[in-house]
Amino acid sequence: MRIGIDGRLPYYRMGGISQYILHLLPALAALDGRNEYTIFHSRKDGRSYLPPQAPNFRRRNLWTPAHHRLERWALAAELLPHRLAVLHSPDFIPPAGGARRRIITVHDLNFLYYPEFLTAGSRRYYLGQIHWAVQTADHISADSHHTRQDLIERLNVPPEKVTAIHLAANPVYACPQPAEAVRQTLAAYNLPEGFILFVGTLEPRKNLPTLLRAYAQARREAGVDVPLVLVGGKGWLYEEIFAAIDELRLRAHVYHLAGVADEQLAHLYTAAGLLALPSHYEGFGLPALEAMHCGCPVVASNRASLPEVVGEAGLLLEPDDAAGWAWVMAQLLSDSHLRQTMQEAGRRQAGRFTWEKTAQATLALYER
Repeated sequence: MRIGIDGRLPYYRMGGISQYILHLLPALAALDGRNEYTIFHSRKDGRSYLPPQAPNFRRRNLWTPAHHRLERWALAAELLPHRLAVLHSPDFIPPAGGARRRIITVHDLNFLYYPEFLTAGSRRYYLGQIHWAVQTADHISADSHHTRQDLIERLNVPPEKVTAIHLAANPVYACPQPAEAVRQTLAAYNLPEGFILFVGTLEPRKNLPTLLRAYAQARREAGVDVPLVLVGGKGWLYEEIFAAIDELRLRAHVYHLAGVADEQLAHLYTAAGLLALPSHYEGFGLPALEAMHCGCPVVASNRASLPEVVGEAGLLLEPDDAAGWAWVMAQLLSDSHLRQTMQEAGRRQAGRFTWEKTAQATLALYER
């Protein structure tokens, strides 16, 4: 069977969906030496995402840019000569044709729940594409059972048309981190051990103003004196976050780090006192999984897919309960027994999510 996977996105943006593509490919190659895979790259991309030593995987370049307004029709025309049995579009927008069967992955429906958290242009783009995409696709994979249910309830997708396939973390986070390397990373960023960590794009749905208010209250009322470290690039509408830092007079205590390499992020997870994820909505929540692999206790919102990923290994709170967040973070930072219990439970929970399982379920979907 000829299977195509749209791998153009890593050229344009190395975010969570691109990481999904890059980790799924070698996991599929390890499982499947029978089917023929074509990995479609942007013609401008000099990098290759083909798994090493996988003779049934080949690269083909496409002229059609990702996220272009004419993408669905132009891409269909480019794909026709490849005579694909299945095309997988990891970024949820299928072409108008070009394969006998089209599978899309929908990572979240945040834009339906919180359209006010997007710019006007982004809102038009997502809302203009999603209804057509789910109707056109022959099948849909969703990152979580919660996102699957969202598709069924919010977009009237027939239940038999959508399958929940969990993601997994980058394997670097599952490896023990050398103590000296952790110390070097902390020294490079001038950080002590035991800080409060947030990981994710700085944008409204991450609910960082609530975290900042909770952090300020924990400092004021519970004597918390460790920094709050925000790791991630600036997304859209991020200005409110920095305005809150100034309003709460936290400029000296909040660090913003962007462009952190995976290995350094693993060191930060290892050294942190806890990871705080107060998001209003997450389609999966990879930082929670990464943190648990590294033995970092997780405090997360009780919304969307986060309870599904964290399970009973983390502490779950209402995202807007700043006082509750302040109390829980202070308790966790001061209670070594609780931290150790959560570290052990977190590693067990993280071990349930592997790229091998993701690839097995994805291959079964291709063949079905």
